[in-house]
Amino acid sequence: MSSFLMVLVALAAAFLFAAINVLREYERGVVFFLGKYQTIKGPGLIIIIPVIQQMVKVDLRTVVFDVPTQDVISRDNVSVKVNAVLYFRVVDPEKSIINVENYFEATNQLAQTTLRSILGQHELDEMLASREQLNVGIQKILDEQTDTWGIKVSNVEIKHVDLDESMIRAMAKQAEAERERRAKVIHAQGEYEASEQLVAAAQKLSTSPQAMQLRYMQTLTEISGGGTSTIVFPLPMDLVSSLMKKE
Repeated sequence: MSSFLMVLVALAAAFLFAAINVLREYERGVVFFLGKYQTIKGPGLIIIIPVIQQMVKVDLRTVVFDVPTQDVISRDNVSVKVNAVLYFRVVDPEKSIINVENYFEATNQLAQTTLRSILGQHELDEMLASREQLNVGIQKILDEQTDTWGIKVSNVEIKHVDLDESMIRAMAKQAEAERERRAKVIHAQGEYEASEQLVAAAQKLSTSPQAMQLRYMQTLTEISGGGTSTIVFPLPMDLVSSLMKKE
């Protein structure tokens, strides 16, 4: 009789151990009754009838997931390696358990394929310069596609866009050629503006013989002060005639 009582006590203890569950604040329990969805429970103390009821725990905290490096070919046929980080959480425990076998793995695979698909539609310059816009676009697509799984994708961040050595050298040459082009354009612009000023000065001097004479004398003074060598400088006839008239 005592052994039978001990068995009953052991069975009761095992029943209570299996029936009593404690869920933390960030956990929920999806309860099934004879295999059929019944309700969502938690947090706190949860009583589950063994065998008849089953409970699957779901963590509601935000998951930070590193999307593995993906080989992407951009729209301008440049091969790059891209990796990103994904932030998501479960907002509907029922959907996350019933509608998908493994919501974490499903979100992982979807993030990889979406990253390759979206970045492949853009050129390399857009990947490097418009990263924030790409992050928002990828996040919206993932959020829409994971809605049926009870998942909320809150953020996507592209971390690195890596190029091979040959592409880095090609981009460096392109940047150098662009700098040279800009330098030539600036130099040509300066020459053009200088020529306009010279034309304007010549026109101004041509209308004033006295100004021309002063400029001529100033030039002679600058040349003569540069050294002791003898310089033969032509004297315009109009200057001579103007000087003779003054006499």
